[in-house]
Amino acid sequence: MSQLNKYKRFTITSALPYANGPLHIGHLAGAYLPADIFVRYLRVLKKDVVYICGSDEHGAAITIKAKKEGTTPQAIIDKYHKQIKDSFEEFGVSFDIYHRTSSAIHHDLSQEFFLNLYEKGEFVEKFSEQYYDEDFDQFLADRYITGTCPVCSNDRAYGDQCENCGTSLNPTDLINPVSTLSGKAPVLKPTKHWYLPLDKYQPWLEKWIDEKEGEWKVNVFGQCRSWLKSGLQPRSMTRDLDWGIDVPLEEAKGKKLYVWMDAPIGYISATKQWAIDNQKDWQQYWKKQADDADDTCLIHFIGKDNIVFHCIIFPAILKAHGEYVLPQNVPANEFLNLEGDKLSTSRNHAVWLHEYLEEFPGKQDELRYVLTSILPETADSEFTWKDYQARVNNELVAILGNYVNRVMILMHKFFDGKVESEGGNITFTDSELNAEVGRYYDELGKNLESYRFRQALQNVMDMARLGNRYLTEQEPWKSIKTDAAAAKNALHNSLVLIGHLATCLQPFLPRTAEKIFGMLNVAPVAFDEEITFANGHQLNASSLLFEKIEDEAIEKQVQKLADKKAAAAAAPKLAPVAPAKANISFDDFSGMDIRTGTILTAEKVAKTKKLLKLTIDTGIDQRTVVSGIAEHYEPEAIIGQQVSILVNLEPREIKGIMSQGMILMAENAEGKLCFVSPTGAMPNGSVIR
Repeated sequence: MSQLNKYKRFTITSALPYANGPLHIGHLAGAYLPADIFVRYLRVLKKDVVYICGSDEHGAAITIKAKKEGTTPQAIIDKYHKQIKDSFEEFGVSFDIYHRTSSAIHHDLSQEFFLNLYEKGEFVEKFSEQYYDEDFDQFLADRYITGTCPVCSNDRAYGDQCENCGTSLNPTDLINPVSTLSGKAPVLKPTKHWYLPLDKYQPWLEKWIDEKEGEWKVNVFGQCRSWLKSGLQPRSMTRDLDWGIDVPLEEAKGKKLYVWMDAPIGYISATKQWAIDNQKDWQQYWKKQADDADDTCLIHFIGKDNIVFHCIIFPAILKAHGEYVLPQNVPANEFLNLEGDKLSTSRNHAVWLHEYLEEFPGKQDELRYVLTSILPETADSEFTWKDYQARVNNELVAILGNYVNRVMILMHKFFDGKVESEGGNITFTDSELNAEVGRYYDELGKNLESYRFRQALQNVMDMARLGNRYLTEQEPWKSIKTDAAAAKNALHNSLVLIGHLATCLQPFLPRTAEKIFGMLNVAPVAFDEEITFANGHQLNASSLLFEKIEDEAIEKQVQKLADKKAAAAAAPKLAPVAPAKANISFDDFSGMDIRTGTILTAEKVAKTKKLLKLTIDTGIDQRTVVSGIAEHYEPEAIIGQQVSILVNLEPREIKGIMSQGMILMAENAEGKLCFVSPTGAMPNGSVIR
């Protein structure tokens, strides 16, 4: 008996994608295609299910993208939310709602969660040292800090996580941390935040997760146990950011909720919006029902980089709140690689979903099939264009499509597409064939409910192989000449088998299943319903389910990736340019008096490494300026150098020397300095406007 039968309803979520870029096939293989298959299976079983997702529109990833594109966070989320939503719809991911965390309903619910925990005294308030960029005068969110991972030595780890090994980090764990804003090492400064004491919940989490052994995937269970073994620490639920959801406390003005105190709550706020739109009770899908603890089954589909957040942090938040159900399962997938290399958005090494949909119109199910065949369910897997072509041509076209096409053509050729029998309704008459199909249904159900989608798809294709063998053995194209009744019987059995194929294909290849039902001229049926044809039933015209993928199309895609790789290799390895600082008024700028001047003398300042004492002829006077350029220039080498000098800067004593101005220098991301001076000789004292 199916374990699903003990639940009244199902809440299924897929990880909220960041609205800072398009989707690629790695995203699909991780959190969206597996969930969509499972949800469609539940619907075929006629279960009460809601499938929830939406754009994650807060956090540092959004502001970083905005800075790179020279625009605002709001413009970024509006742009990519639409692109992601449209791609999901065209590909055929069947969300009941695709929401967004910038909505008012989500802001309100996230703040309610925070206040609920705050009023219960669940948070620990403390000052801690957080990285701060002195050049930009701001605290740095986790994603604004990169450095070397202490676990795997990846030198591109972020302050919250290493995407190479999947380890969740704190910024202070990084070796040689660097601010992504200035490219310089940040400093630590004290700031107050509100922490969720995960260590307090460790005993409960250990017991709860231990109960999942054998039920959760080994990769998920193993990562959770590893985290717990290393000991949980309090984690800040607030951040010093200028983009996100306000912390709803008077004493926390200017602070925002930590993205993981925000994003997973997006599942709940999206459900609330769906319930409002459909006149449902959202609480039935999220909150414990007094009469039955097993009313609702909550399942999170994610990639492996989100395991700790969905299996430890979010359950701890739900437990602290006290009213919500906990996830029954978190079937996380590993990573999908591409053509022998990791998928990389930064290197543009990816198959982007919106581009695939443009270049392979009408071939959504072909991509669904190939990705399902290679899903990284417990280990990383790989997509190659040659394998894509082989699976489409040798499996979809040659096995599934061929079988359906042969039967339909023969039915129209010999019987004008009409199903007729003296015995009334037509169903299986071959008991062996019927028993074999029944075994495939049993295996299919077990695999789907164990999240073994690759094997489940194999069950369906084996059913198609069974049909091909049966048709070849029966040879109705021969027996029609000597025994028309036998030929008709063989084709009727084959039609029934095609009906079962269409039924079983609904979770995997929904468009293909719809085409088959259309050709059979019958309505879609559930897994537990019998496939029958009434006497006199008329079939619709046959059409090809799939077309072969030609070499030219594959070579084009392979070359496209090669061109991207070559472009990335040829591109100059420029360090990131710091974004512009806040605007100033024209009056502020016009108040600065910048002149040309010439260095007359230069000498090192005693007991310092960086400072030079300069005498500069400004055209107005000769004055002393102390400048931090000693590590870049020898004193004797810059005498006679023409410079730009800010002459009306307030004098300042540095190392006992009164400095009367500042020379202007250009500085790149590596910290190299260069004089800002006229390209041609100008009289000292010339005004720089």
